Amino acid sequence: MTRMARMEGSARILALAKLANVGLILVWGFAVTFVFVRVLPIAEFQSFLLLVAFGNFTISADFGLTSIIYARLRRHWLGGPQAQEDGGFRLEEMGVLFLFLALLIAGAVLILLGALAMGGLSSGMPLLFLLFFLSACLNLPALLAKRALAAMDGNFLWEALDCARRVCTIALLLAMLGGLDPRLSVALQLAVSIAVIGYAILHVHQRLGMTGRHWLAFRVGGGHVRRHYLRDIGASAAFTVSDIVAYNAPYFTIAMVTGEIRPMLLFDFFFKMSRALSMLVRAMVEAALPRITRAYHGGDRTRLRQLLLRAGGVAMLFAAGGAGLLLLVGEALFQALFDGRAAIGTDDLVLIGVALLALALVCVSVYVHGALGHFTLLLHRSLPLLAGSLLSVPLAWWLWPARFDLAFLSLYAATLLLVAGLHLSLLRGLART
Repeated sequence: MTRMARMEGSARILALAKLANVGLILVWGFAVTFVFVRVLPIAEFQSFLLLVAFGNFTISADFGLTSIIYARLRRHWLGGPQAQEDGGFRLEEMGVLFLFLALLIAGAVLILLGALAMGGLSSGMPLLFLLFFLSACLNLPALLAKRALAAMDGNFLWEALDCARRVCTIALLLAMLGGLDPRLSVALQLAVSIAVIGYAILHVHQRLGMTGRHWLAFRVGGGHVRRHYLRDIGASAAFTVSDIVAYNAPYFTIAMVTGEIRPMLLFDFFFKMSRALSMLVRAMVEAALPRITRAYHGGDRTRLRQLLLRAGGVAMLFAAGGAGLLLLVGEALFQALFDGRAAIGTDDLVLIGVALLALALVCVSVYVHGALGHFTLLLHRSLPLLAGSLLSVPLAWWLWPARFDLAFLSLYAATLLLVAGLHLSLLRGLART
């Protein structure tokens, strides 16, 4: 057994590698705000936040197809009686998915160019915005590479590659503060990402024994997809759209009801904290997924219950620790992150902490059920979150306009608590089946 295989087989080592990568992703995410709030005028930075939100929208808009590929390829890789469900996995599916992601990126870029040209997104630096958006969009093929490698027990290889990519992009990002032209910095980040993701996809290509024909057989792959799992795609797409809107809509609804900067920065701060937590929980769950999927597909319910309880417990510990840390250093972090443009209070931090506790449980359920291909169940549980997210801003403005920001956070936290209860019921059902 090679050293790489030994590290891949160790849940602890794999978890540490994933947590290290999460740490770098968080540093990069905070560094983006820290750097751009200093190198851009404040009006330009507000437009940049909307660009980031649109980027988050686009990155999430793979409609869950990479999760479907993971679930199908994982069954295929593990073998057993479930391997041929839904017609079995075909190599041509990879080419169809890659084509879809390329079309999605192209469509999003056209929308961005239209928004910049018509003034829908105001910026005096359109090239910088375009380059940054393209670098964000590369997370779609990166997600394809990551999940394909994970399905074939290649988690550690991806984490090593992605860690190297993150270190380079963080260094290039911080170099802006030293005088590097922002456009050059983002262009170099784009080049680094293309090289790393290209290598990862090449590894997938070789490990699956693919040929160029498999990537280009869109008719064969598309026909297989249409015949065998179009229903999964529909449920996954609807769930993903619901999820995207639920977690990103407040950026736009807040901008519609008020031009004040504080509510937008409060939500952006919560969004960054929620992303940090969700990435930590994802890293922990993904480190356990090889065992969770083996237990589920092998019918070992006792082991499955044990793994689910462990995952839920660790996720809640992460959330409780994060909430406590925010109460201690949240005000200082908010001030430093947004260069003193606004202040955050204890009430805000308490509500964010409550929301994080609920979110941790939601994340465990979503990541586990997504890996098992249970997209219809996830769709049903996502609708209350969608409704709460869309209604929280107008309701807060109507009920308590004098403290709109606090009212909004209260409604959003209450929505997450309700959804967490629904997902807890879902996890209990999975453990009992």
